[in-house]
Amino acid sequence: MTLEQLRIFVAVAERQHLTQAADVLALTPSAVSASIRALEERYGTPLFDRVGRRIETNAAGRLFLVEARATLASAAAAERALAELADGERGTLRVQASQTIASYWLPPLLVAFRARHPRIDIELEAGNSHSVARAVLEGEAELGLVEGLVEAPDLRINQAGSDRIVVAVTPQHPWAQKKRLSAAELQKGEWVMREQGSGTRSAFEAMLAEHGVQTPQLHVALTLPSNEAMRSAVLANGGYAAGVSELVVAPYLDAGLLVRAPVKLPPRDFYLLRHRARYRSKAARALEEVLASAQP
Repeated sequence: MTLEQLRIFVAVAERQHLTQAADVLALTPSAVSASIRALEERYGTPLFDRVGRRIETNAAGRLFLVEARATLASAAAAERALAELADGERGTLRVQASQTIASYWLPPLLVAFRARHPRIDIELEAGNSHSVARAVLEGEAELGLVEGLVEAPDLRINQAGSDRIVVAVTPQHPWAQKKRLSAAELQKGEWVMREQGSGTRSAFEAMLAEHGVQTPQLHVALTLPSNEAMRSAVLANGGYAAGVSELVVAPYLDAGLLVRAPVKLPPRDFYLLRHRARYRSKAARALEEVLASAQP
């Protein structure tokens, strides 16, 4: 079994499609198919079910995918270690971050990082807090940044920054003219929320609970997959409210298109995740230093 076979298998398993995997890998579909077939025949274990023209990982394939990802992550870590031994500071740092951090808070810090370390490339992917933690645990990312605490004994978790959640409504919303909102009023509102697993949603629900709001009984009109979608929904429907990072709506608040409803919420922390047992590259340490220097 070779690393190339593992890379091909992971690409196919993640996309459930031979041709799409071939395009990503810059290989022909026949070469990808031959590699998968050789892997299955070598170990006498089918990894995919062929359903008509479709291909799907079977139970064995799903189990093998976890191990294949871990092996590729270990190989990438070894490659980074050798590169650093060769000339000190170069290579690629893979980072995953939850959406608010990836879209609004982190980019200026990455610009500062690149100015200090121009030979280190950053590959940033966005997800929600749950998927980011999983990526660091499985070795798909060396560092993760999330908007709420996660429970994972294998991860080292440190505070890295903060922002503030606001309740955003349009100026036409009944709450816009209020001086104060009761728990009962908040309970009756029509809300736009992020999906379960989102750090923004978890933090906001915890904050509302401290205000006496029974969050499981909230009227959630829409559940949306991004901060931008939430913002657009509130702008499109003057009766909706959303608990969203102030970073996401700041220009709209300044322009008067949105206003803060009178709900006082505490700051929330951002957290840096890294695996306790895996090699910590110089690039990762350098980014951690940039994040630390940005702390107030």
